[in-house]
Amino acid sequence: MLALLATSIACAQFGRRFGRPIQDNVAPPTEFVAMRWHFGTNGAIGHMGWSHNYPESEINLNGFIGRTTRVDVEDSSYRLIELGSPEIFNYPFAYISEPGEMEMTETEVANIREYILRGGFILIDDFDTWHMNNLREEMHRAFPERDFERLDGANPIWDLVFKVEDLESMAPYVEGDDPVYYGLVNDARQIAIMALHNNDLANFWEWYGSPAYPLKPATDAFRMGTNFVVHAMTH
Repeated sequence: MLALLATSIACAQFGRRFGRPIQDNVAPPTEFVAMRWHFGTNGAIGHMGWSHNYPESEINLNGFIGRTTRVDVEDSSYRLIELGSPEIFNYPFAYISEPGEMEMTETEVANIREYILRGGFILIDDFDTWHMNNLREEMHRAFPERDFERLDGANPIWDLVFKVEDLESMAPYVEGDDPVYYGLVNDARQIAIMALHNNDLANFWEWYGSPAYPLKPATDAFRMGTNFVVHAMTH
């Protein structure tokens, strides 16, 4: 009965997408749990951009990491949490979808800053050209003293677990121009926020079995995701 009550509360809190309830998950006590954030929105994508590809992308990424590394993770090791909740500080890896729709509350701004100062890592994904200005403005609210830095192929994060040699292999299968990778660093000059402009790893994670997402770029997407997760757990 308690489990059913928790599920009903989660459905009421996060609503529905394509008629399907969007709800938090009871994750197993594994070493890694992927955290997706629900955040305040400006309505540019119907207030639902944060939910794109959830939870299939998390499930498939976890499965890949579990099969190819020694990280303790299960397919069901994922959560959906309010950015304004103190629960976010329990997990070192957070995922944000469609940042062009972000319009954070003051509590969320304070939380995202504290999350990075405590050593957390954020992956911002699924956005093309029109999102970028809004993303910069929202991150500047939390980090007025810092800016995104463009990353090239020589950055060590591309060779942390898997070597990703082609940063543009996904370009023909996503919206916008060629992919551009940005990092916002912490006080130790470590990447704390990774922003994937003109890219959408979650689409590849969810739909890698579809002919629309061929094996080579999908493999690169999983390799990138694994590198980011290990970086989040070790930096």
